[in-house]
Amino acid sequence: MFKYVAKRIAYFIPTLLIISLITFGLSKITPGDPVKLALGNRDSGGDAGQALEKMASEKAYYEKAENLGLNLPTFYLAVTSSALPDTMYKFVKKADKETLTDLTSQYGNWKEISAYHSQIKDLELSLFDVVVDNTIFENMKEIKQKVQLLYMTSEDIDINNHIKSLLKNTEGQPLLNNVYIKAQKLQALYEEMKEKKSVFQNYIPSLNWYGTNNQYHRWLFGNAPWFLGEAEPGQTKGFLRGDFGQSYLDSRPIASKLKDAIPWTLLMNILSLIIFYSISIPVGVFSATNKGTKTDRFTTVLLFLMYSLPSFWIATLLVTFITTDEYGLNLFPTYGLGEVDDDMSFIEVVGTRAYHLVLPIFCLVYGGIAYVSRQMRTGMLNTLGQDYIRTARAKGNDEKTVVWKHAFRNSLIPIITIFSGIFPGLIAGSFVIEYIFSIPGMGKLALEALTARDFPMIFTVMMLGAILTLIGNLVADIMYSLVDPRISFEK
Repeated sequence: MFKYVAKRIAYFIPTLLIISLITFGLSKITPGDPVKLALGNRDSGGDAGQALEKMASEKAYYEKAENLGLNLPTFYLAVTSSALPDTMYKFVKKADKETLTDLTSQYGNWKEISAYHSQIKDLELSLFDVVVDNTIFENMKEIKQKVQLLYMTSEDIDINNHIKSLLKNTEGQPLLNNVYIKAQKLQALYEEMKEKKSVFQNYIPSLNWYGTNNQYHRWLFGNAPWFLGEAEPGQTKGFLRGDFGQSYLDSRPIASKLKDAIPWTLLMNILSLIIFYSISIPVGVFSATNKGTKTDRFTTVLLFLMYSLPSFWIATLLVTFITTDEYGLNLFPTYGLGEVDDDMSFIEVVGTRAYHLVLPIFCLVYGGIAYVSRQMRTGMLNTLGQDYIRTARAKGNDEKTVVWKHAFRNSLIPIITIFSGIFPGLIAGSFVIEYIFSIPGMGKLALEALTARDFPMIFTVMMLGAILTLIGNLVADIMYSLVDPRISFEK
């Protein structure tokens, strides 16, 4: 058994690496700009005509990008075309990167493409030197719009139309003479880019090696030395050392938010497990040993109804009917965990918390009782039909001994299988129940992260769920061999 467990733990390493690659890959292809999300979706462009605001906003954007490590290569290596530079990762903004990539695939001459893109930036900056009056106010609005569109446009017809519009709106305007000159230069650079087209560069592969100074390595392993107790400013410890990054919602460390949420989710789920296993296993055994009786049929119908009722519906009914004065049954609090203070005794604190957790735990328990008891019943029925059970009865053993000593242990296989899948739920929590009852656990935290596109939190929960799934499967395998000696992992 020890050899098998050691082998399984060794398999965890490549499995977790694959899961981490998938999780990291998903984080790279999710829509939206992570920097803007981290900044609270503030517009990085600033107010029209405000140069200082524009530069301050740009500075904040790139500082946040550097803080998140987005100015680094994505992975240890990259296979690209020779037309693209090996420093493409330095273009942090997705719009810039996508436009430049599209232009490169069309023309293949990075030198000219880079000059054209730099000229757009130069043209944009020249707009901040313009003194706007009533004669050019409307023109300036359209000019700025066209400049922004050029950043996001790679189609020839659209680029030509935008440049022509810029020239039209600046020609013959003394206040816009410098802008007109730069627009002319932009047009010349664009024409040069098209003339020096070398598409064949796109078909020549190029292998770029970046080493460990990349986003994936920083996310998983961190960039702080492993022997340091605390990371210095600008350094991260990485996921494997408990540094899960910062939340986009409030910039709090994710580890701190998990520390606040996990205890409540664990408390609710562990109590729920104890309750529904304590009830469902005896009910399943009783139902199997009384197969076909009126009691069995009644139990089967009742459990079927329990399993069929969605937990969110039951939770909503409970909140509506027995937590408000409207229906005269204000028996339990509607939401939250109750207020406690330092003056309250331990018993008072426990009582307050328990009073608020009765309904959430009930909603978590009733469906589990129905499902597990049916699985226990099925397992017991299969076991009671085995030859060795008939032999045990033939030897004169009473029915209680046959059921609990000979049949029960070997009927736990499906229950163990279910138990192995519970591990991720201990951390992930119940999205719906925690949200309805406003329990500040992992389910509510994850749901808020999903709705707010707080990707660092989402991917942390995904990784923790994957780790717990692996642990749950290992625990299930060990328990299989403990309850059934016929199962062996020695070979």
